[in-house]
Formats: sequence, structure tokens, C-alpha cells
Amino acid sequence: MRTRLSICRRKVAYSSPGQALAAAAVAGLDLRAYRCDRCARIHLTSRRKGKRTPRPVVVTAGQLQS
Repeated sequence: MRTRLSICRRKVAYSSPGQALAAAAVAGLDLRAYRCDRCARIHLTSRRKGKRTPRPVVVTAGQLQS
């Protein structure tokens, strides 16, 4: 889905994904960084539909190696 230009202009634009995610962490929000197809900079979004999140790795006591 393409970002509407009016939405792009209202959002804060970051120069790197790390900078955007750091701003989201400071605000305490669960946001995802993405590259905008309008301005080619990084924005934050709360949308998750169609985006896979990696499963957490669960390690059991039997799998630990010394």
C-alpha cells in the first residue's frame, strides 16, 4: 500500500531505521520503522497486518550445552 502524500508530510521523518526505533523506544511505543515510498526517508507505523514478527527463541534446560 502506498503512503499518501498528505500522511507523509505529517509524519516525522528519520534518516535511519535505528534512529526511528530509538525514538519509539524512548516514547515507550511498539512501532515498526519503514522506508517511505514518497520521500525515501524512514517513518514509524503501528500497522502490523501482513508483517511477520520473528518468533521468540525458547531454550529449554535439555538444549543448553556447557
